[in-house]
Amino acid sequence: MSSVVANLATVRANIDGATRRVGRDPADVRLVLVTKTVAAERVQEAVEAGQSDLGENKVQEGRGKAQALAGLPIRWSMIGHLQSNKVKDVLRFADEVQSLDRLSLATALDKRLQHLGRGLDVLVQVNTSDEASKYGLHPDEVQAFLRELPAFASLRPLGFMTLARFTPDVAEVRRCFRLLKGVRHRALQDAPQGDQLRHLSMGMSGDYEIAIEEGATIVRVGQAVFGPRPLPDSYYWPDAGAVA
Repeated sequence: MSSVVANLATVRANIDGATRRVGRDPADVRLVLVTKTVAAERVQEAVEAGQSDLGENKVQEGRGKAQALAGLPIRWSMIGHLQSNKVKDVLRFADEVQSLDRLSLATALDKRLQHLGRGLDVLVQVNTSDEASKYGLHPDEVQAFLRELPAFASLRPLGFMTLARFTPDVAEVRRCFRLLKGVRHRALQDAPQGDQLRHLSMGMSGDYEIAIEEGATIVRVGQAVFGPRPLPDSYYWPDAGAVA
């Protein structure tokens, strides 16, 4: 058994354990395997072991990897910050964008999607750590943002995404996750999208079990399966400490 397959099995077992500790069904948590800097051949090992949800941070890298793995049963998510001028390229491979954080991006996505005649699943990114280095809406801005989204008919908002503060302080990590859960609670009550906003994408390699305990329905894990990356996380995340 390769290290990728063994590590993937360990992560799945940890997800199972975390859900059961808090009385949740393991089927309620979707694992998005983050493949940034990982060669397509190693990613294919994970796909052949049954992993179908993959996530990328950089559009160019995602497109190249999607082409290399074409024909395999894969669903790609864009999880990194997305520039509006990259929309055409990201829609060539992504089935989901988890980093919707501004109306200008919603406009660009919707315009291209209307041209393509398709829709797109999206998550609204929220900055729960209150760090200037991170992207995402301030929690107090989310309700107004959601009220604007029905104008973009091609977008299907399904919930929220965040990155917790990178810190050994577990209480602070939990605070970030609980804040996002609170954002969802208010949205389920008041937003025009209603019950469809059920998903919480939160938790990475260093904190995904905590995130599940706090209600995550999607976790984004990379290094726990593929090992350390050759490039620093600052190349992918504005916060150099974030570990996906």
